[in-house]
This record gives sequence, C-alpha cells and structure tokens, in this order.
Amino acid sequence: MKKTLMKWALLLVCMAVGMPAMAQFNVKALKGAVKAVKAVTLTDAQMTEYVKEYIDWMDTHNQVCADDNEYTIRLKKLTEGLTDVEGIPLNFKVYYVIDVNAFACADGSVRIFSSLMDIMSDDELLGVIGHEVGHVAHKDSKNGFRTALLTSALKDGISSQGGTAAKLTDSQLGDLGEALVNSTYSQKQERSADDYGYEFLKSHGKNPWAMALSFQKLKKLQEEAGAQKSSKLNQLFSTHPDLDARIKRMEERATSEGIEKPATE
Repeated sequence: MKKTLMKWALLLVCMAVGMPAMAQFNVKALKGAVKAVKAVTLTDAQMTEYVKEYIDWMDTHNQVCADDNEYTIRLKKLTEGLTDVEGIPLNFKVYYVIDVNAFACADGSVRIFSSLMDIMSDDELLGVIGHEVGHVAHKDSKNGFRTALLTSALKDGISSQGGTAAKLTDSQLGDLGEALVNSTYSQKQERSADDYGYEFLKSHGKNPWAMALSFQKLKKLQEEAGAQKSSKLNQLFSTHPDLDARIKRMEERATSEGIEKPATE
C-alpha cells in the first residue's frame, strides 16, 4: 500500500519557570531575531549541505521505487537525455506514495510521486518535469528552500558551526519539509518556469506541447474534483494557479511555432 508523503511537524513548547508570559514571549522573540540574522549569513556551501541533507532525509523517509520497478523504468525512459540544467546535474526518483505531486530541489534532485504517474501520460509528465526544472534553472527552488530553512528548521538558531552547516534533527527536517510543501511561487516565477520548461524540453528533443498538456490534465482533475477536492490533490492545485492562462500561453506558443500536438487519449 502506498504511504502518505512524510510531513513531520514539531510543536516547540518553551517554558521558563518564574517568568511572566509576556516576558517569555519577548525573550523568545529577541533571541529568535538575533539567531535568524546569524542564519541569514549561510554560505552557498552551507546551503548545499542543507539541500543534500534534506533530500537524503526525504529519500530515506519515503518509499523510493527500485531501479527495476515499473515506475522507475518508465521515468528513466521518459527523462533520457535530461542530464543537467544550467550546469546542475539532474537526478530523478519516484516516491511510491498516495499524494499527487512532484518537486525539484536546488541540487537538481527531481522527485515524482507514483500517484501522479498513475494519472498522467508521458507527455503530461514531461510538462510537469519541464516546469520543475525551470524553477531549478531560475534558482526559485534554491531561494524557496532558503526561505523555508530560515523560517522553519533554522527558526531556533541552528545555523553554522565553524563554517560547516549544523546537522538538522529529524524534527527540524520535518518542519522544513512542511514549510516547503506549503510554499508557493509568484505568478511571475511560475510563468518564467513555464517558459524555461518549454525551451528546455524543445532543446532536448522533447515535444514542448507537453507543457500545455500537463496543465490541461491538472485543469481536468480540478474540474472533476470540484468542491470535494481530495486532500491528495489540494497541494497540486494550490501550487499551480491560473491554469487557464497558462494553458493558453503554452498552446499559442507551440501553435505559432508550427509544432505538432501529440496524440492524446
């Protein structure tokens, strides 16, 4: 049975004996502000360590499909030739989970959820991958990770020690994962990722109609779900707003370039 993507969250309760409630809050806020400023000084090298730590944790706490699994075989065939973006090596894995989603990390790690693969054709999946790769190329993934890091796992001052990123606890990694799941990109970032994904797929011999097709599928799912959207789909919808406009942009671009639309079921 597929399991739900791990979303650990820790409620930190601070108690200070003999201190009034307001004093506790003020001291906590002051310490948090000072420590947050220190955390802002994280270097790129330290950020790289945190990204690696996070993706390793995610791969450990979610069921990763084996190399001989049908999902992995399909994804490998689908992403053949997609080796890097802007000098960042890409690596792909499938999580065997019930959530319908996908994400990409700043280090080029792209994770596709098996339930998403269940409901999308190869072309539709390529559109999702192209879009996620666009966020990596434009450093949206990196900046989003940094923001989530500072507002979740590092909010209590765990930053760097002697130039080396301090190791995060399971609880902090869970908080970070929750923050990333709930993070969103601006409309400008989403459009830019769409455009980059279109060109990325096209330059690698993939049909860029995939971008429009993936959004069309999301739109269809949204309409079918209606007001009773499954929790498995809520996050996917919330992170892909303005589907009508995005579909139109990608359709018009492919049509104007005379690119043949793939046959759909």
